[in-house]
Amino acid sequence: MQAIDASHDINQQEDRACTNVYADGSRTSTSTLLQTENAVRVFVNGELTMRLMCSADHLIELVLGRMRTEDMISSVDEVDQIMVCEHATRVLVYLKDREANVNHEHVDTVATCCTFNSNLNSMFVKDEELVPLEPIPWTVEQVFVLSRKFEEDTPAHRATYGAHSCYLAQGEEILYCCEDLGRHNAFDKVVGCAMRDGVDLTQCVVFTSGRVPTDMVAKAIRAHIPMLISKAVPTDLTVEMACAYDLTLICSAHSDSFRVFNDPLGIVSADRS
Repeated sequence: MQAIDASHDINQQEDRACTNVYADGSRTSTSTLLQTENAVRVFVNGELTMRLMCSADHLIELVLGRMRTEDMISSVDEVDQIMVCEHATRVLVYLKDREANVNHEHVDTVATCCTFNSNLNSMFVKDEELVPLEPIPWTVEQVFVLSRKFEEDTPAHRATYGAHSCYLAQGEEILYCCEDLGRHNAFDKVVGCAMRDGVDLTQCVVFTSGRVPTDMVAKAIRAHIPMLISKAVPTDLTVEMACAYDLTLICSAHSDSFRVFNDPLGIVSADRS
């Protein structure tokens, strides 16, 4: 795969004036750093396929990861070339030996994310069925170690409180940390980083700052990531989906406690005995 990133010096934070208003009626003028929003159009083999609202870093990884978690590609070996324009507003992807399925031309789906991400068509979606995962062993201490590291915070969130964070880890070792306006984007970025480096996702754990609806679980299952940890909470359907596909699901993960919603290997039960 040939990857070309022509973007440079893209500002990801802007200082904006505001007024603090207090309960006692007093006011002060100040300024604060805000995350910038970057609109990206993604063309796959010449077809406008996605529009993404995101932070303007790791765009190659974001697009690769999203194509993986949206069932468009299985590996970077399917990609001939990916290019980011100088303004970081357009990404061109050329797939090997793939033609657009015009029967899927008009499909517009929007994920339950906090940005206006949308798939404009499903021309390059493979329509492969989700399959159960192969669970990996884990320990209680491993989850607490990762939770403590997560609580140390990340640069964009620390500066603006306007970014989601996502870690990809093996055991207690964090391999990648990515931030973005949207939790889905941050997730896709770490997946894309692993894909570029040839990391085996079937041995990885993903740790996200955001809540976990079913589309986040679907991303993990499509990427063959067997364990998902979140600082936030799941939904009822999320837990059902995790159980159906043997995804280890841990939420409300903090340095002093966490909640296990699905444990295919019975690790927690084994620890009690």
